[in-house]
Amino acid sequence: MIEQKIALIGAGQMAAALAGGWIRSKTAAPDRILAADPSPAAREAFEKSTGCRAAADNAEAVAAAETIVLAMKPQQFASAAATLQIGPEKLVVSILAGVRLQRLAEAFPQARLIRVMPNTPALVGQAASAYAMGPRAGLADAELVERLFAAVGRITAVDERLLDAVTGLSGSGPAYVYVLIEALSDGGVRMGLPRSTALALAAQTVLGAAEMVLRTNEHPAVLKDRVASPGGTTIAGLAALEEAGFRSALIAAVEAATRRSEELG
Repeated sequence: MIEQKIALIGAGQMAAALAGGWIRSKTAAPDRILAADPSPAAREAFEKSTGCRAAADNAEAVAAAETIVLAMKPQQFASAAATLQIGPEKLVVSILAGVRLQRLAEAFPQARLIRVMPNTPALVGQAASAYAMGPRAGLADAELVERLFAAVGRITAVDERLLDAVTGLSGSGPAYVYVLIEALSDGGVRMGLPRSTALALAAQTVLGAAEMVLRTNEHPAVLKDRVASPGGTTIAGLAALEEAGFRSALIAAVEAATRRSEELG
C-alpha cells in the first residue's frame, strides 16, 4: 500500500473513479487521498463515493501531498496552475487531455512531471491508459504511476508524440464501441429480438470478445477465423461488414480523432 499522500486537483467523476479504484485495490488508504474542488456539489459527491476528504482550496491539497494528480477540466488548467507553487519534491501527474508536457513544465518548472491519458471505463475499473514521462521524472515515479493506473485498468508507456494517437484510439474509443453495441442491438431488434435482450447480448458479446483478445494474446484475425466456418453465418456477416466499409470506417474514426487531438493541443 502506498504511504505517501495523493492530492487530486478536481473532484469530478474521473477523480472519484481513480480514488475509488485505489481504495478497492488497497493501493492507497482513504486517509492518504485528498481532493480539491471549488464546487461544493463535486466535493460532497466525491466524499460520499470514496470516503476521502475533499477541500475547497487547491493549495491546501498540494501542500499536504507528495503526488499531485491534475484532474480538473483542461480549460481550468491555466487558472488553477497560477495559484499553485509546486517544488522538485513533488510528482505532478496530469490526466488533462491536450495539455502537453511542455506546457506543464512551463507552469511547474521544478516539479517532476508525467502525463497520463486514461479513458472513461476507469469508472468501472477497466480503463485503457497510456503515459509519457516528463522532465525530471524517474523510474520510481513511473512505477508509482503504473501502480496507480493499473488499479483502474491497464496502462502502458509511450512517447508523448503518440498520446494524440492514444486519444484517438482508446480515449475516444469507448464512444465507437457504444455505437457498435447500439448497432448490434438494433440489428437484433430488426430480426425480432426484444430490445432489452438484444442490448444485453450485444454488450456481453463485445465484453467477451475483448476478454478473449486480452487473455489469449492471439491476433484478432486468428480468433475471428475460429468463429467463421466455411459457408456459415459468420462469414456471411463479415462479408456484409466489408461491403459496408466497417473496417475502414473505424480506422478513419481513429485518424480523425487523433488529428483533432493534435489541433486542440
